[in-house]
Amino acid sequence: MRIPVARLTLLLLLAHTSLFAQTSPPVTNGPLVEMVTRMARIGRAGSPTFSPDGTKLAFVSDRTGVPQVWVAAADGSAPVQVTKGDDPIGRVTWSPKGDWLALSLAPGGGMNTQLFVVRPDGTGLRRLTDGGKETNNLGDWTDDGRRLTMGSNRANPSAIDVYFADPVSGERVSISENKGLQTVTDVSRDGRLALVSRLRGRGDNDLYVVDLKTRAETLVTPHDPPGSFFGVLAPDGRTIYLSSDKDRDKAAFARVVIDAGGKVSPPQLLASRNDAELGGFELDEKGTTAALLWNVAGRSELWFVDLASGKTSAGPKLPAEIAGGLTFSADGKQLAMTISGATAPPDVWVLDVTSGRLRQVTRTPHEGIDLATLARPELVTFKAHDGLELSGWLYRPAGRPAPAPFVVSFHGGPEGQERPTFRSDYQALVAQGIGVFAPNVRGSSGFGKRFVNLDNGALRFEGIKDLEDSVRYLVDSRLADPKRIGITGGSYGGYMTMVGVTFYPDLFAAAVNLFGMVNFFTFFEHTEPWMAAISTTEYGDPRTQADLLRDLSPLGKLDRIRTPMMVQHGANDTNVPVVEAEQIVDNLKRRGVPVEYVLFPDEGHGFRKEKNRITSTVKLVEFFVTHLVAGQASR
Repeated sequence: MRIPVARLTLLLLLAHTSLFAQTSPPVTNGPLVEMVTRMARIGRAGSPTFSPDGTKLAFVSDRTGVPQVWVAAADGSAPVQVTKGDDPIGRVTWSPKGDWLALSLAPGGGMNTQLFVVRPDGTGLRRLTDGGKETNNLGDWTDDGRRLTMGSNRANPSAIDVYFADPVSGERVSISENKGLQTVTDVSRDGRLALVSRLRGRGDNDLYVVDLKTRAETLVTPHDPPGSFFGVLAPDGRTIYLSSDKDRDKAAFARVVIDAGGKVSPPQLLASRNDAELGGFELDEKGTTAALLWNVAGRSELWFVDLASGKTSAGPKLPAEIAGGLTFSADGKQLAMTISGATAPPDVWVLDVTSGRLRQVTRTPHEGIDLATLARPELVTFKAHDGLELSGWLYRPAGRPAPAPFVVSFHGGPEGQERPTFRSDYQALVAQGIGVFAPNVRGSSGFGKRFVNLDNGALRFEGIKDLEDSVRYLVDSRLADPKRIGITGGSYGGYMTMVGVTFYPDLFAAAVNLFGMVNFFTFFEHTEPWMAAISTTEYGDPRTQADLLRDLSPLGKLDRIRTPMMVQHGANDTNVPVVEAEQIVDNLKRRGVPVEYVLFPDEGHGFRKEKNRITSTVKLVEFFVTHLVAGQASR
């Protein structure tokens, strides 16, 4: 799946528990716990990759409780588990020679990802990376299947350099070094050229062609920042197909050509839309067809482009709202993808390109849950304080008259996007009569580069005001009872949760902060050095903008909190380290503010293991039922 590189969306996959402080009475509701447990147990499958002959698919599934690699026939029959570890697998890719599967693994769930190879039958598992505290990124195989591309900060903790890795010896050969974050997006068929993406800052990157013999570089994407680009090399090694937002607001599909003298042509647009942003694309092996995924306000639409004629055609209607992970079989006759939606957990599907028929390959178990009865959200729009149009996904509780209790949920990133994906926590809340509103405030991706950059630096205060606007929309529309509104979110959404209860202390009756930031100074000090390096344009530079970061940090306003709170965090989180949670809990406990602290000793940034997802979701739903429903909360 070819996706734009310059957006770092942080995972929220909901997580075993240590309970440090509990000052609100627990809900002793057996049916609630049973229902939420069943909901949280629903897992996911994704990262499809074909065997060279197209008869099999490898994928990642958490059907055993922890995401692991599986292999099945391309029709979904005879699935076999390949890896059986205790640490979650992130992604898998099958060598063009068919002899190896390469995979990324997160020890303890943290961000210090390690890379492994394993035979498709499960034998020969070996680690290619150092196994220490360095961060490694899995790229893809070269066309001959002899080498893997990868990124690592082993040489410089503040930067990601890119390498070739030998799957047998583990030997690495440097492709490119620089002071920022890099990824290899493609390597030419003849092995002479590499296409490298370099991140200038969050929301801005460039593509370079690197001559692997001379190390000479050619800039492919000259532009006035910001700009987001992703590209792949065509079989001729001189044509590059791009996701590009150069000189436009929304990313589109384009191509450039590099002539014999190394000059890069201006981008030629092949497919663009005013109502949608290109969310990803994939080329077939022959370089004749591109499959595109358009992001239409959060929903996916599949298109195809004939690269010779430039003719575009719509693909089949998808069975759920969101698709990703596009990958063609070697013969171009099959296109695998992950499809999910509000009532459809992520599963692997395969499209027969000729007939246009889709078939489901994996079927995530959902014992005791009738997916057809789950809530489908509606997309709503509303105005912010300054007239900017915002949108969000509204999950209404069935059978409960308005105004109802509601939870406002904020996505991570901050450049993430709230989409109608499968959320067991949302569905469990709705089943308890609590509505959910998940807005996309300014700074969210999927709506063009102007919108995603509207919260940078000091502009973040405007995004904070959007939080209050989101609540006002619910109240003014008489959807929500103003005395029974909760707030939650993970990562940056956890920061927004802390902003909500400190900047607007009278607005919320309950809050659940999932691994969010509370103090930008300790965040920059303790997060991964490469994360700190790219985050100054987004939040501010602690060396030169200390006053701004102090004003934006909820830490200095914790004495305003009167809202009962729950804080959930992973002990192995290297992105938002656990010190962020400890500062909140210590302060609230000292002042006698109701707080529950749920620490997961075997998780990192996000909760991926089934037992932890269950605990996290049950605790969250119990907490909101206690404070928004059971006591008919008032302030």
